[in-house]
Amino acid sequence: MTPITESASLAGLCERLAKEDFVTVDTEFMRERTYWPKLCLIQLAGDNEAATIDTLADGLALEPLFELLSNPRIIKVFHAARQDIEIFFHLTGEIPAPVFDTQVAAMVSGFGDQVGYETLVSKLAGEQVDKSSRFTDWSKRPLTDKQIAYALADVVHLRPVYRKLKKKLDQTGRARWLDEEMAILTAPETYRMEPEDSWRRLKVRTTDSRFLSVAREVAAYREREAQTRDVPRNRVIRDEAITEIAAHRPRDAKALERIRAVPDGFARGRMGVAVLEAVERALALPEEDRLQVADKPNLPRGLGPVIDLLKVLLKMKCDEHNVAPKLIANVAELERIAADDEADVPALRGWRREVFGADALALKHGEVGLTIRKGRMALVRQNERA
Repeated sequence: MTPITESASLAGLCERLAKEDFVTVDTEFMRERTYWPKLCLIQLAGDNEAATIDTLADGLALEPLFELLSNPRIIKVFHAARQDIEIFFHLTGEIPAPVFDTQVAAMVSGFGDQVGYETLVSKLAGEQVDKSSRFTDWSKRPLTDKQIAYALADVVHLRPVYRKLKKKLDQTGRARWLDEEMAILTAPETYRMEPEDSWRRLKVRTTDSRFLSVAREVAAYREREAQTRDVPRNRVIRDEAITEIAAHRPRDAKALERIRAVPDGFARGRMGVAVLEAVERALALPEEDRLQVADKPNLPRGLGPVIDLLKVLLKMKCDEHNVAPKLIANVAELERIAADDEADVPALRGWRREVFGADALALKHGEVGLTIRKGRMALVRQNERA
């Protein structure tokens, strides 16, 4: 159970796993004190072998691992892959491919919204997951046998989970549904955070263009500073400070000091100067270049009952197809469908349209209705009414 710490051993492991059809992958990392996740351990498993890789070992060359993850012949199996993929994308600039995410596959297969790993292992592998080491500090060495066993279990149990989910998808013809979801998960733009877009992380409800422009400039400065120093965003300046700065728009250090969420001494230091410069840049923008966010459109009168019917239809269709409702549409998207047949929402594209979107539009236009048959909701087509 000793983690791999030498380059030759890692190369040998990757050479053996390169002969497999799939490998299960998991990572252990720390992020509490850094901007970028600090990768501490990687777990890999093929059909007959599982191992941990100590990524903090001195001189360990990870290139064989990266080659394995980019091998187009081998499926890389993760559970809730987004953070793991983000780590590899940051390290290499590339995304592992092809990828199979068991959490998404489970949602497509009717296991509910964002089903947990423990639940899947229990239902599909008949095993219980020991989560007693969940909050361990993975950066401390040496790792204990208990920590290593915990880490290995994640990729060992993932093997039967993957096989059973893949079989279910093949039997139900839903493999292409998963392909659509994996295309989003493995798109580089999913993991690129441009500093100018980081204001979207803030809880902002106003549409005032000067407020938004200041928030954008200050948040972009914070993002660059946090990336450069590799510290959490809130170690640079907290979210509430940014929104207060955007609201008050201070023009000098004295005004910045008066903002309650700004820490003592901040306004007179290097970062305070940078924040004031960001405020000035935002306020100097001509009206047409300021950040504009459209007001949430007011729904036409009378759409409330239509939205309620779409909610019923969504629940009915998801029960019928045994798929998680969250994967198809949320309330805001149902509102947009109610207001606009051409709404740019996932529910009106691809497999979601087949399952729900087409019938949603038909219900809007009276081409189908809802009824109860033998105690269950059902659709009634026009020709059936006659």
